[in-house]
Amino acid sequence: MSSSPRPAARTHRVETHTAGAAPAAIPVSARPADWRVLIATAIVLVLWASAFVGIRFVGDALSPGALALARQVTGTVVLVAIAIWRRPAFPRGRGLVLVVVYGLLWFAGYTLVLNIAERHLDAGTTAMLVNVAPLLVAVVAGIVLREGFPKPLIVGIGVAFTGVLLIAAGGVGPHSEPLGIALGLLAAVLYASGVLVQKVALRTIDPLAATWVGCAVGAVALLPFLPQLGTEIVDAPVSAVIAAVYLGVFPTAVAFLLWAWVLKRGTAGATASATLAVPAIVVLLAWLLLGELPTLLGIVGGALCLAGVAWSRRR
Repeated sequence: MSSSPRPAARTHRVETHTAGAAPAAIPVSARPADWRVLIATAIVLVLWASAFVGIRFVGDALSPGALALARQVTGTVVLVAIAIWRRPAFPRGRGLVLVVVYGLLWFAGYTLVLNIAERHLDAGTTAMLVNVAPLLVAVVAGIVLREGFPKPLIVGIGVAFTGVLLIAAGGVGPHSEPLGIALGLLAAVLYASGVLVQKVALRTIDPLAATWVGCAVGAVALLPFLPQLGTEIVDAPVSAVIAAVYLGVFPTAVAFLLWAWVLKRGTAGATASATLAVPAIVVLLAWLLLGELPTLLGIVGGALCLAGVAWSRRR
């Protein structure tokens, strides 16, 4: 008789935990993954920030189309090598269509427009304009993808975007032309569209498969610039060629692969909001690599960007 209540107590405890505590169990089981996600996100932000500086560094050595093609071809080679090793399932049906669409929007369209924009803007200003995209993603994802508008996300985006505005108020580059501003905003729209389409595609497709196929689609779409690339790369300085290869390997292959992995594990709005820290990192990299000292407003704005992103990641 004394042993009879014990199994019942155990059963009741298991049932109570399963039925009543299931929502609380999600954060606990996700904790190890959260650290991986945070580290992966940080790597993505630094690599993408370095891309703004790298594109400016290449300068006139490679035209925007040639640089975009070189970047996507290099990235595709690296990603295909990883895919051969990992052997993810190839996208099919509707998933393949979505991957092709976001490959055209992001890998081809965004990369090309960004390169052209940086012919008319400095890296920091371009980064600020492009980071209108997380706001677009948060709004559309909240409504269309039904992710809602969690208070930490909205507050974090507001704080981070205030930081972006302060960085902008601290002074933009010496050649901020109207055409460059328009192109920067167009790049933001292409970026936001790519994220939203990619998020839907990742519901059924492996991140590696989505990334390598998307990058390959971007490379194919940019093939009309192959004659330019063949002509210009012969006369380009070695430093520019190395920079182009760097852009293909790290900000493209490595960063986009990690981004897809992170995006698959979180909402589009919250994941995209993390990129609001990119302008702050660009300011820091420009200071360290190009000797461009940030203004006081730039420093305060950068701190707000980082604080806002940290707040938006709260559960």
